[in-house]
Amino acid sequence: NPTGPLHLGHARQGVLGDVLAGVFKARGFDVVREFYYNDAGVQIDTLTQSVRARALEIQGIAEPFPENGYKGDYIRDIAESFLARQTVRTRDGIDVTASGNVEDTANLRAYSVTYLQNEQDADLKALGIAFDNFYLESSLYTDGLVEEAVAACVKSGATYEKEGALWLKTTDFPGIADDKDRVMRKSDGHYTYFVPDIAYHLRKFTRGFTQAIDIQGSDHHGTTARVRIGVQLAGRVLGLDIPCPYPHYILHKMLKVVRDGEEVKMSKRAGTYVTLRDLVNWVGRDAARYFLVSRKADTEFVFDVNLALSRSDDNPVFYLQYAHARIESIFRQAKESGIDTDRARLAAADLSLLSQSSEQNLIVRLSQYPATLEQCVRDETPHLLCIYLKDLAAGFHAFYNTQRVLTEDAELTTSRLALLEAVRIVLRNGFALLGIEAPERM
Repeated sequence: NPTGPLHLGHARQGVLGDVLAGVFKARGFDVVREFYYNDAGVQIDTLTQSVRARALEIQGIAEPFPENGYKGDYIRDIAESFLARQTVRTRDGIDVTASGNVEDTANLRAYSVTYLQNEQDADLKALGIAFDNFYLESSLYTDGLVEEAVAACVKSGATYEKEGALWLKTTDFPGIADDKDRVMRKSDGHYTYFVPDIAYHLRKFTRGFTQAIDIQGSDHHGTTARVRIGVQLAGRVLGLDIPCPYPHYILHKMLKVVRDGEEVKMSKRAGTYVTLRDLVNWVGRDAARYFLVSRKADTEFVFDVNLALSRSDDNPVFYLQYAHARIESIFRQAKESGIDTDRARLAAADLSLLSQSSEQNLIVRLSQYPATLEQCVRDETPHLLCIYLKDLAAGFHAFYNTQRVLTEDAELTTSRLALLEAVRIVLRNGFALLGIEAPERM
């Protein structure tokens, strides 16, 4: 929802999706990263009323603040900007100029949403996340897709009227379990929040996406069945051969942030939660991305800020990047000693000379990289890449601590440099998928 700064849940799902998309692409899939904006409904109305109340307060006009309004400092920032009649620009290059009139609800709403979308874009950029497309929930209504989806569900015969509301029969759909039937249209005529989700996924399929992966918080668990059922029912009526289940869901659990042994619960700017930008500012992009994707999505974990900042082997990011920096140092020493490190020459090295257990262990771990990526794709589990890279780095550090690379035996030196070149290539490749730097020096 474009109603405030992105929080830690957004950060986790953003990195999970970004890394998984990269792994899918590396395995040959055609991948599109899409951000679905819930820019319609009650929450946007609440945002608009919150900004209006703060603007009135700034003008010295006393009026009760909305009971469920957003109270972070960012609301005041938007209000001040709106009263100053500033201009913000949408992603499509359309200027939205504030009228300064708090009773101009449509303008206040458009300005507030665009202002926050720009802020969220800046937050995503800070975390190294880029999307190929942004899809607005509001467009589903203006394009008539919500009405089309509802009409198709009705035509399927799987709906009924009760107490003035339209219900969807979700308890008897084969293969997908739901514990009770669900209201699609309330007695006041408004659609419940899962209905536009059905329309969105129908549209996604007709746009050519035969596979879709939605990454959401675990609080959305209850909606997955009803969306999938609605998509199947409406899809059949519309003549669409949609696979079942569609879409796939990755539901992540929340995390808590601990600094100096104490849980951090609130950001001054957001008012009620720690923001994505807070996390990046505290630990940097690399640590934020790695830690957020390092655990299975459906597990809770504690993000320890002090650990993420430590320069020790206990910090997995430091441990990984230090392995790469050590390899870079070895190659610099080799060049300074006049040793030919050309990749073509290393490719012709005699690998039979690598007979030590630490060398054999590294070779085995290198051979497991393609299978690891394949498993990440098959099980939609990007955290396995973190586990693999940490194991590879451990193998390298064990080798480094027991074997000399630059020896008096020229052939053995070339063979060991070839081994380290392979490790360096895989580390760089894995780092690129994780979106973290591969430092040459540390």
